[in-house]
Amino acid sequence: VQLQASGGGLVQAGGSLRLSCQASGRTFSRYGMAWFRQAPGKEREFVAAFRSSGGTEYYADSVKGRFTISRDTSKNTMYLQMNSLKPEDTAVYYCAADFPPFTILSSITSDSSYDYWGQGTLVTVSS
Repeated sequence: VQLQASGGGLVQAGGSLRLSCQASGRTFSRYGMAWFRQAPGKEREFVAAFRSSGGTEYYADSVKGRFTISRDTSKNTMYLQMNSLKPEDTAVYYCAADFPPFTILSSITSDSSYDYWGQGTLVTVSS
């Protein structure tokens, strides 16, 4: 599967953005999907993930209650709705997919579990 992330930009603190991740391939719905981010000078970190089995969503504590992951299988697209953005959310955001999807939390939140990556989209939150 090939992934194309978009939707990043510059926003003021407290604002909102919606990121999109367009996926190719006919089996999009069978993949485990996730968003990661990497801030300048920091390691890539988990943001959110979606498992089709049970429709379960997972979030990093730092974004819980502010970000929402979703996907539209008819459009082969995953989204990350980001509300109440903070300057510390500034990062390059990457979408990722794994198949078959891991079901253990430690694997779901680890970037080494993912086989496919988008190119990243920059989100800058000004204070």
